[in-house]
Amino acid sequence: MPYAWQPDDPDGTRRLLIWRHRSLTPEGFAWVIGISAATLALPLLAVIGSAVMWGLLPFALAALAGLWWAVQRGWKGGGAFEEVALSPAEMSVTRHDPGRPARRWQGNPYWVRLTLRRDGPVEDYLTLSDGRREIELGAFLSPEERRSLRADLAAALSELVRPAESRLQP
Repeated sequence: MPYAWQPDDPDGTRRLLIWRHRSLTPEGFAWVIGISAATLALPLLAVIGSAVMWGLLPFALAALAGLWWAVQRGWKGGGAFEEVALSPAEMSVTRHDPGRPARRWQGNPYWVRLTLRRDGPVEDYLTLSDGRREIELGAFLSPEERRSLRADLAAALSELVRPAESRLQP
């Protein structure tokens, strides 16, 4: 899953990090570059030792360098990610998008409602609302991942609110 709970802070705050799915691992990157290099070298084997090889070689190397650069840039950019912080006093969501300042939403965890809407702009549209403002959560996740995230986050919210309710009862 492209989200994970982080170790709890000393003050009891729970943190959840949500990131976009990355389909290419470092091992997969090595395979892609290796197979691409072999594929680009195959036509050069037929013209090895001739002047034609020197004409084709710069284009093959440029294609390989372009692939390398594109994949590296995608990894370094990191893409969008969201950080959810849960404490008894406050729930906050901070969204980080490349090239933009971070956007932050906060609310009281007791009043926060987590909704998985079927009529949203995407399948299983996951939103958080505190009654005043509604935000989307996990926009870059697949529908299955949003359903799983909703279940995990709902359980964490109920654990957080339940002890507060037990303190209020005599």
